[in-house]
Amino acid sequence: MSRNLTVAFATALADQSLRPVIFFEGEFATGWVRIWSGLGEVSWNGQSWAGAGSLLGLGSLDETGEVVAGGTAVSLSGVPLDLVQMAIDEARQGLPGRIWLGLLAENGSIIADPVQAFSGRLDVPEIKDDADTCTITISYESRLIDLTVARTWRYTHESQQVLFPGDLGFEYVTAIQDREITWGRG
Repeated sequence: MSRNLTVAFATALADQSLRPVIFFEGEFATGWVRIWSGLGEVSWNGQSWAGAGSLLGLGSLDETGEVVAGGTAVSLSGVPLDLVQMAIDEARQGLPGRIWLGLLAENGSIIADPVQAFSGRLDVPEIKDDADTCTITISYESRLIDLTVARTWRYTHESQQVLFPGDLGFEYVTAIQDREITWGRG
């Protein structure tokens, strides 16, 4: 997949002191969560991003020339146990999430226009806990996963009423489905 890199981003990629960072943005029941792989709070893209440091983990991001439904996982370790229940209550399957790859300049500022590396929808949260803390891992799937799901809508009056209540366009479909119609001369 080709990427539209800015000149500043492409120049920073050639630098010997390359400092990559990851930005994660995900929607949950009460709003958006924005974290990045650095320390402290940073402002980028008109939003404030909380630093997760080394506590933020990321699954593999695979790119191919084929049309396949890929996915990845975002994990946060060192989460206090009292926040675990909140994380379970907030996760909603199908909500969007995005990951960007960014670069830091020598002075610690973000080089303009980080590249979006993944966009998908929340699939399954998983929680692993030990004695003191736990790790929350949330899987995200590409929207292409919808291509593998069978569609349950049919050309029937009942399906049409769910989509468009009051529409009578398919009202007589069941009455004519077994009817024999003779075309032409008999």
